[in-house]
Parts: sequence; structure tokens; C-alpha cells
Amino acid sequence: VQLQASGGGLVQAGGSLRLSCAASGRTYGTYAWFRQAPGKEREFVAAFRRNGNRIYLSDFVKGRFTISRDNAQNILYLEMNMLKPEDTAVYYCAAGDPILSAVRASEIYRSWGQGTLVTVSS
Repeated sequence: VQLQASGGGLVQAGGSLRLSCAASGRTYGTYAWFRQAPGKEREFVAAFRRNGNRIYLSDFVKGRFTISRDNAQNILYLEMNMLKPEDTAVYYCAAGDPILSAVRASEIYRSWGQGTLVTVSS
């Protein structure tokens, strides 16, 4: 599967952005967003599990970010609101079939997009 992420950019603190990830090829069970800030490890942001349309969010984005997927168009979205400078990172979309307990584990995902840079200014 090929994943193409887009939608990143420069935004002021408190602003909003919507990231998109277009997928082509086979369909996986779970689609997720991860991010990596300069000098830091890649971390889990959110995941969408197609079985039951279940959503998983990291604690630091709950109440601010929302993940969704247009199954007909095969596009994954990350709606980011109330952005903070610490949200600055390269955001990656990923696809795979992790078991429920491994949804947040980046090593489980089989396919990755190229990343899109989000910069939040203070």
C-alpha cells in the first residue's frame, strides 16, 4: 500500500490544521498517525481501527485532535485544533494490522507515508 500525507504547514498557537493521508493498494485494518519532533523519538498520536470504527488517541491530544477515515475514498484525516508549539513535528501516517494491545506501537505498522511537517509558532 502507498500512503501520501499532506496538509502540514505553519500555524500560530491556538490555530487548526487538517492532515490528510491518501491510501492506495490493499486495505489494512488500522490506520494511524505518529509524529516525530526534532531530537525526539517517534510517538503515537491517534489510530482508527476499521473493525467497529474505533478511535484511539494519545493523552496529549485528547480534546484537541480528532482522527477519522473516509472509507469510500480511502483517506485518513487528522483534525488538529488548539495547536501548541509542542505539537511541532513531522507527522506520519501508517497502516497495519496490529492487535488491540499494540495499536500504539509504531514497529507493528507495515506501511508508512512520507511525513508532513507541522510547525506551530508561539
